[in-house]
Amino acid sequence: MRDLGGLWADLTDLVLPVECAGCRESRPGLRHGVCPACVAAVHDLRPRPVRPTPAPPGLPPCVALGPYAGPLREMLLAYKDHGRHGLARPLGALLAEVVAAAVGPVRPVLLVPVPDTSAAARSRYGDHLDRLARHCADRLRAAGWAARVARPLVARPRADSLTLDSAGRAAAAQAAFRMRPGPVPVAGPAAVVVLDDIVTTGATLAAVTAALTATGLSPTVAAVLAATEKRRLR
Repeated sequence: MRDLGGLWADLTDLVLPVECAGCRESRPGLRHGVCPACVAAVHDLRPRPVRPTPAPPGLPPCVALGPYAGPLREMLLAYKDHGRHGLARPLGALLAEVVAAAVGPVRPVLLVPVPDTSAAARSRYGDHLDRLARHCADRLRAAGWAARVARPLVARPRADSLTLDSAGRAAAAQAAFRMRPGPVPVAGPAAVVVLDDIVTTGATLAAVTAALTATGLSPTVAAVLAATEKRRLR
């Protein structure tokens, strides 16, 4: 689906510090956010199915662009934790490629990003996945897809997942989300796709899927940018 592309233009259009977001190298004369070598490395990635081992109950099929390593990992960290918000557009475009690969032939899609907690959104100056989802939808629509974004879930406050083991992540995820007040979005003929940036244990994606399924929005697939390296790409 490289017709969804323009990745090089998206990345090299960024007017960002001289440190490359993909390798963190400071290169003399680097005028853009990502160096050519890192652009090439990310461009060579292709979406493929991933599955945590063991997979939590209720986890839908999941497709990732690549492993959580190398330039892709560094770009995600730069975007989420270091204020490089201009990366939302190219990362959203990459996420659109994952959605296209996961869904298959062109059809309407309803994109549901995993919501940030209020605390995380404040620290990141906005919900980072909501930004990615909007750019993802824009890129899909430009390629002829009927794509829209829905945010029916609210994230409850929860512990930092980095401090939890697999069992702790699963327990926290089960109570992590509630439905937003108001009418539930209608999917109609659209494929419901859960969006996240990284899959580790799959507990968050399974919890979101359970919350959506309880309201009649049954996700078809989950699309993520990266899978942690201990997860098998197949």
